Amino acid sequence: MAGRGSRLRPHSLTVPKPLIPVAGQPIVHRLVKDIAKVLKQPIDEIAFVLGDPAWFGDDVVSSLEDLAKSLGAKASIYRQDKPLGTGHAIMCAKPSLSGPAVIAYADTLIRAQFDLDPSADSVIWTKQVDNPEAYGVVKLNDNQEIVELVEKPETFVSDQAVIGIYYFKDVAVLKDKLQEILDENVMNGGEYQINDGIKRMMADGKIFKTGTVDEWMDCGNKAITVETNQRMLGFLKADGDEQLVATSAKLENANIIEPCFIGNNVVIKDATVGPFVSIGNDSVIENATIKNSLIQSHTSIKNANLDNAMIGNHVKYNGEFTSISIGDYSVLE
Repeated sequence: MAGRGSRLRPHSLTVPKPLIPVAGQPIVHRLVKDIAKVLKQPIDEIAFVLGDPAWFGDDVVSSLEDLAKSLGAKASIYRQDKPLGTGHAIMCAKPSLSGPAVIAYADTLIRAQFDLDPSADSVIWTKQVDNPEAYGVVKLNDNQEIVELVEKPETFVSDQAVIGIYYFKDVAVLKDKLQEILDENVMNGGEYQINDGIKRMMADGKIFKTGTVDEWMDCGNKAITVETNQRMLGFLKADGDEQLVATSAKLENANIIEPCFIGNNVVIKDATVGPFVSIGNDSVIENATIKNSLIQSHTSIKNANLDNAMIGNHVKYNGEFTSISIGDYSVLE
């Protein structure tokens, strides 16, 4: 999670993208918890690969340590100083690369229920897609084993897209192959890639299988993050295992159309909120209609009619005023 999330600006200018809340929880928190549910076994350690300490500071580290502790694990913090690719990022966590492990990119969310195949040396998690030519996909043999990784195939290979989550029965094997990649300076697009290490494992006869997820939700840009918030709220409402409206929320002449997430100490007055709206802690919504939107904490929205909006922290927005201050990368449509 070392990248700056430039496609999600301006929201990622002040908050690292993996820590931006979706449906009330930071993206990386939801991802780690969802992976834990699939694994169905104790987790000893969670290693986080972060970027520049000036950007991923003590508050970020504290948040990740709390996340690991909530799952009964210890947190290990590593830094990737230069954006040299996925293989390089993984090797930044070299001291933690032993035994069974999951490797995941922290800007995606999943919904999945499957059992890890005990016969496999590795499992690559995939999602069936309608347009495989737009993705990296897996090629399978007659035994449904992965024999090749193909990036954006021009002719049909399979409809199983790689989503960026991997299981290794012994991740030290991948570590050794990635060390070879680094030592030999094997780069693709100017970066060291996990795929080159995986291909060397395949060449040695390691067995790779697929684990197919039911839902794969991206958080790469504003539009898709708002859509992911909507989809996640729908799933959480159906599951019924999370409290979506805080008991401390103050509702006065408020119409809440579920599903919505409403955080602690939120005030909603003379407003209609929902469906598919998330509002962060300590925000105030007054004389407004909001649907299909994602609003973070300590924000005030008045006299507004919002749809498919994404609004950050500590924002003041009043639809009646024309004297405004808007920073870089902001969009009003």
